[in-house]
Amino acid sequence: MISILKRRPRALLSLITVTAVAAGVAGCGGSSGTTPSTSTSSSSSSGAAGAYGAPAPAASTTAAGTAVDVATSKLGKILVDSKGRTLYLFAADTGSSSTCSGACAGAWPPLTTTKKPVAGSGANAALLGTTKRSDGTLEVTYAGHPLYYYAGDTGPGQTTGQALSQFGAPWYVVAPSGKAVK
Repeated sequence: MISILKRRPRALLSLITVTAVAAGVAGCGGSSGTTPSTSTSSSSSSGAAGAYGAPAPAASTTAAGTAVDVATSKLGKILVDSKGRTLYLFAADTGSSSTCSGACAGAWPPLTTTKKPVAGSGANAALLGTTKRSDGTLEVTYAGHPLYYYAGDTGPGQTTGQALSQFGAPWYVVAPSGKAVK
């Protein structure tokens, strides 16, 4: 196994991330079955701690709802929140329903909103929507894909979650067309 990890540093990063998230979830002393959600209030930006001790990103909102923008990255043009944090899709999600909850949502916090999401610079408003999560919160969707952050991305422009295979399937950044960037 050590030889595999030497050749595959992303596998080691994935293993560390999953272990850290599991330890954080276990240390919470119980769960009501809710998943961490990003704040959608412009006056509040609290959230659960993500992997690496970084706080879960807070979504910025407008009067209408959470904004989704487009930024240029080393992977090309990708979806980001209004603060430049990379957004991902989960290949295991089918339709617009999220299959990521519990420990998965600790590592991959959903982009949530309380109102209709809005398209920022470069995003297509016709592709934006929402889906109701199992905890009742509204998750932002784009081209039918629920959107997530990666807890390992600690700042704007980072794409360290790209192509990671965790919780049963790979995760990809999202192009403005709504397709996974592979």
